[in-house]
Amino acid sequence: MPESRLRRARARVAAVIGASALLGTVAVAVGPVGTAQAAPQSPAAADCSTPYRIEQKLDGGTTWRMCWHYESNAGLVLDKVSYQPKGESAPIKVLTSAKLGQIHVPYDDGSNEYDDLTGQGFAQGLQQLDPAECPGGTIKTVRVPDAWDPEHPNVKGLCATTRARGHAYRMGTGGFGAGEDNKVYQLQGKDLLVYTVNQVGWYEYITEWRFAGDGTMTMQVGATGTLSPMDYDAGDGRGWPIGKGAKDYATSHAHNVFWRLNFGLDGSPKSKVEQYDSKTTATSGRIPKTKTTRTKVTKELAGDAAPARWWRVVSSAGKNKDGHPRSYEIVPGHTTKYQGRSFTKHDVYFTEYNKCEQFASNNLRNCGAGAGKSVDKWVNGQTLKHPIVWVNIGFHHIARDEDQEPMPLHWQGFQLSPRDVTAMNPLTPPALSGHNGHTEEER
Repeated sequence: MPESRLRRARARVAAVIGASALLGTVAVAVGPVGTAQAAPQSPAAADCSTPYRIEQKLDGGTTWRMCWHYESNAGLVLDKVSYQPKGESAPIKVLTSAKLGQIHVPYDDGSNEYDDLTGQGFAQGLQQLDPAECPGGTIKTVRVPDAWDPEHPNVKGLCATTRARGHAYRMGTGGFGAGEDNKVYQLQGKDLLVYTVNQVGWYEYITEWRFAGDGTMTMQVGATGTLSPMDYDAGDGRGWPIGKGAKDYATSHAHNVFWRLNFGLDGSPKSKVEQYDSKTTATSGRIPKTKTTRTKVTKELAGDAAPARWWRVVSSAGKNKDGHPRSYEIVPGHTTKYQGRSFTKHDVYFTEYNKCEQFASNNLRNCGAGAGKSVDKWVNGQTLKHPIVWVNIGFHHIARDEDQEPMPLHWQGFQLSPRDVTAMNPLTPPALSGHNGHTEEER
């Protein structure tokens, strides 16, 4: 980051933190007993004490449980994520930990390139949340490590609430003729939503983790805030005119967001990874046929998404009530792949667990001679016994007039979709609970 941008960015963040501290003092003074307490001095997710525990029962009977802690570079980390739908006697362990792995921001003109997590104080830019931003939920106090304002390290900056998702399902029964009964089964679902807002320079990143009643997890980052006024240089020949006429050109850039997922399906880190590819063959005069093949991913992989390709992480320790191994499918959202760096040229990485490998680029730890500082360098043929999943979703931001001001959110992310985690839809109404496998209507 150029010194001018760094000074402006840090000055702006410091001002915001100072204001947040004043707001926090008011919140402490008027909050109910217990809410005024700061987070423990040494957050330990393994302890999962009350301030670091999130638990929510959703419509349909599903309960999500997790712990959280906050790191000096990655920011929010979710630990021990488990999912317990109705009918399951115990929680199903899903993720050992989940966090952002990097936000890489290269500019089109080649003048700047940032690693927002490990180089630009992402975690220190945690923002104070107004109660109106967390309707019906709880705002938790976060103690920010290495806070830029060391006298005010505690920020009420983590929201845990629920948010409507619309239809969880809908199914009508009966025929289509007049006078025939048609009962409609439908459920309007809600998700557990956990999020923070972190400011980096002129951007504010909203990092959302959503957990649905059917077991789906949605991870996404939304960028908002404002366009950097220092980037209206009109000098690169690549930007987009902002404002009156064609005087100010906002510099185009990319946001390449990585997530780091450490699965612990059914309590075991020894998950398996599988890749599925479907191929359609057309024969003249016949209906085309499609065949799907499975490839077991036994060694580290830098994977590229394709129109008919997907991956899943499979439990080695548990099965559902039908006897099928539990798994989660990786469902990438829309992405714009950035070709400028080797670590952004692939959509997903599966690497063998190494405590040193924490960030997809500009990894801060010294992992030894020749280890490399980015995720692509860690794919070197190791056998996958404890796979770590890295998901890369890119967004090419070509600014527009509507980005002024404040800038509307643009989202990028992916889902983890349950595949055989339960024997049926965990939200199935009791009247349909017998419809598992082949059924025939009485005649």
